[in-house]
Amino acid sequence: MLTLQSDAVSLNRHAEGWRDALEQAGRALVDGGLAEQGYGEALFEREQQSSTWLGNGIAIPHGTPASRDYVKTTGLRLLQFPQGVEWHDGNRVHLLVTIAAQSDEHLDILRRLTHVIDREGVAEKLAAADDPEEVIALLSKAPVEARFDGDTIISKVPARSTLELAAVAASRLNQLGCVDTTFLADVLASEPVALGQQLWLTRSATGVATPALALALPESPVEGVAGLFCLAESGDGHRALLDRLIGVLEEGRGEELSRLSREALLSRLSGESASAETAKVRVRNAHGLHARPAKQLVQVARNQPLAVRVRLADGGAEPVSAASLTKVIGLGARRGQMLIFSAEGDGAREAVDAMAEALRGGLGEEVAPLGETSDARPSRNRTTPREPVPAPQADTPLAAVPASPGMAIAPVFVMRPPEFHYEETAADPARQKSRLGEAIGEANTQLAGMIAGSGGEVAEILSMHEEMLSDPELEQAAGEAIDEGASAEAGWWRAIDVAARAQEALADRLLAERAADLRDVGRRVLGNLCGVQMPDPPDHPYILVTDDVGPSDVARLDTQRVRGILTARGGATSHSAILARSLGIPAVVGAGESIMALENGVELILDGERGRAIPAPNSERRARTELSIREREKLEREAFEVRFEQAVTEDGHRVEVAANLGNTAHAEDAVERGAEGVGLLRTEFIFMAHPEAPDLDTQIAEYRRAFDALGDRPLVARTLDVGGDKPLDYWPVPPEDNPFLGLRGIRLALTRPEVLETQIRALLMAAESRPLRIMFPMVKDVEEFHAAKAIFDRVQAEVAAPDVQLGVMIEVPSCALLAPSLAEHVDFFSIGTNDLTQYTLAIDRGHSRLSAQADGLHPAVLALIRMTVAAAHARGRWVGVCGELGSDPQAIPVLTGLGVDELSVSSRQVPLVKQRIRRLSLDRSRALAERVLTLSTAAEVRALLEEELT
Repeated sequence: MLTLQSDAVSLNRHAEGWRDALEQAGRALVDGGLAEQGYGEALFEREQQSSTWLGNGIAIPHGTPASRDYVKTTGLRLLQFPQGVEWHDGNRVHLLVTIAAQSDEHLDILRRLTHVIDREGVAEKLAAADDPEEVIALLSKAPVEARFDGDTIISKVPARSTLELAAVAASRLNQLGCVDTTFLADVLASEPVALGQQLWLTRSATGVATPALALALPESPVEGVAGLFCLAESGDGHRALLDRLIGVLEEGRGEELSRLSREALLSRLSGESASAETAKVRVRNAHGLHARPAKQLVQVARNQPLAVRVRLADGGAEPVSAASLTKVIGLGARRGQMLIFSAEGDGAREAVDAMAEALRGGLGEEVAPLGETSDARPSRNRTTPREPVPAPQADTPLAAVPASPGMAIAPVFVMRPPEFHYEETAADPARQKSRLGEAIGEANTQLAGMIAGSGGEVAEILSMHEEMLSDPELEQAAGEAIDEGASAEAGWWRAIDVAARAQEALADRLLAERAADLRDVGRRVLGNLCGVQMPDPPDHPYILVTDDVGPSDVARLDTQRVRGILTARGGATSHSAILARSLGIPAVVGAGESIMALENGVELILDGERGRAIPAPNSERRARTELSIREREKLEREAFEVRFEQAVTEDGHRVEVAANLGNTAHAEDAVERGAEGVGLLRTEFIFMAHPEAPDLDTQIAEYRRAFDALGDRPLVARTLDVGGDKPLDYWPVPPEDNPFLGLRGIRLALTRPEVLETQIRALLMAAESRPLRIMFPMVKDVEEFHAAKAIFDRVQAEVAAPDVQLGVMIEVPSCALLAPSLAEHVDFFSIGTNDLTQYTLAIDRGHSRLSAQADGLHPAVLALIRMTVAAAHARGRWVGVCGELGSDPQAIPVLTGLGVDELSVSSRQVPLVKQRIRRLSLDRSRALAERVLTLSTAAEVRALLEEELT
């Protein structure tokens, strides 16, 4: 994604006219190595099509689509003209934001600049700026808008007073990350204010991260109270929303708010009157409502006989003029989001319908239909039959994602989704709502029984399912669909599907995979409505094959009979995978739709360590697998008996084996399993557990738990690694086209050095005299390391912890390639093979189709590991591996042969990894490592290792 950088700003320019200014802009792109000479002419061609003047003294000249061949690399240059330049359309320009773009990246810049257009005085400030950072700040500071959406409205609250309503409303804002607990305390300590018309208000500016407005509506009538608003104030961000609320009250329509549907309520407080005609339509354009389709939509609006306004359905912002290009682009509407058009007066219905029809037509672009709900629905109410998928070939390995270690051989039981046949519509809303309530109650009873009969993570996740089921928003959304004519079944699934799709759209992969939990809850209620039960599994040992097993399905499994789990979809971080690991069941996920065509009873080999499934294996492969299973069981028994002994090869070479921890509470268990220390403490757990950055004392107490459990064993702590797929609510990062190549790891930490300094101080103070190793994540070169080390040196000079080493994680290929220069300055390297693999092979390890190819045993990854080890050992530094590769049975001899000094693995794997090292010879491992480095693909490496190690 293009970003505004101060080194791209050129101040105090002068131009004889707009043509001279445009020529200077073209030369700036060429001189900056962003474009070739011909691109300058394209800037003039673009101006002939239409002016690129944006407003408030800003123009954004860029080339035409045909000129993209002249672009060397995407980038931009900002040219300031303090005296101003009269543009060819008569406007005065003080700043050119000149863009060279190979695709549509400039549209994001345009969208982020639209907020500047209506800010008074910006043009003058841009003209007077004498520092590049001042220009960037003027362009980057977006106005803060208060949050008010479906999530901040809480219906049917079982409250008997305004205080109880205030507690619920404030708690909802806290759950959404808008406020912290000090806000709750302040609200509960103050008396709500009567607004009149049976509406009340409580407000506070304490502990507000994002201004927001919540509304709590009582389940039963409370004397004199129809609803209570809770306002989180911050600067001026909340004022527009408060003004609209006051406007509704001045119209005398306050009491009716409590009787409106959620959608109508949002409409009213967005500024739309009760008499407004509205039309809803989803954006289907691939890149959302960017400049080209937005321009066409604006033209349609301008052709209407009256004013049309538009807003996003999922936000609290007021509608904007649909005839304003900058306003429409400023909505930032993405594919799949709902827009609501509104208009009032004669012809309003026809106007909003025309807008909706234009958007449905694509506005000059080819549009693909959004995912059909029926495809996600466990139903056969489909009008179009799906093409059958052929079953996988016999004795042919299927590559997928390893989710839970272990191996198994057993016949398969294919859990095919049951047929949920039901009517889509019904004419008796009251009866349908009653049926739905009964089905939800029955599902709650079922879950309660399952929770009582289980424990640990199973009970914890099923409790979360109970919480989902009791969410009034789901039942209310289903009720609204029923009021519109849907049956109980159709209304319920519509509510589940909308919520699940919103979850799947999240950037955080871990949260996105929780959509499976929502659908699991949905199927349970749907089954109760339709009288459908899941098919009974066989009474003999089997491997469960299913599309995407839900957590409650895992909880029902008889672990005495289930030998393994194979799914067509899902990821290694889904709840079903987590539960499979906790139950010790081998699991492979994401194997593809073809596995659903397997016949029940077909024998299958499941390898949860390599992520492979082999249907109908031949007798030789089956015999080899049986031998491997027996060997593993024997190895596990022997390994646990000698877990406290060191891991030393047959020829006397020692490899340290440590534990990866995601929480300090597990340090004691790691020691009990034989870990020689902690090779990776993921410190972000403490930051994710708090609504704001944890203070020094909180962090010291948390880290001290681990040091106390380890005794004199070393602890390697990775500094805060968030961003990418692990955002923090209180540390927002601007939207990025590719978060994994953006602000994450040490890059993000260095933008808030005070947070990094506090963390380092806490680690040093908690360690006291015990061995501490600190490593920085996502370092790309020595410059980043020195920036972080400067903070460490300053704190270490004050705290003076005696036994501390400083290192970096090798996750970025550039870091491995530059290991010789880094080795001069660091004390150690720790190789994060998960990220190193995905960045080296350019494969997202969570990709549903490609993740199986993200194999750390690829020769390219192994070559980078060898380079890292060689550079470190040349300087007397040690090297660890803390990624999943460290516990891969096939990888252990290769890593040992490459000279890795330490393997850090999950606590449960520690005894087994130690035992496998004891069975190795260093000389043979070195020879094996050299052989695999001559191969071309990960598949060839795996094949050779399977042949050599079995």
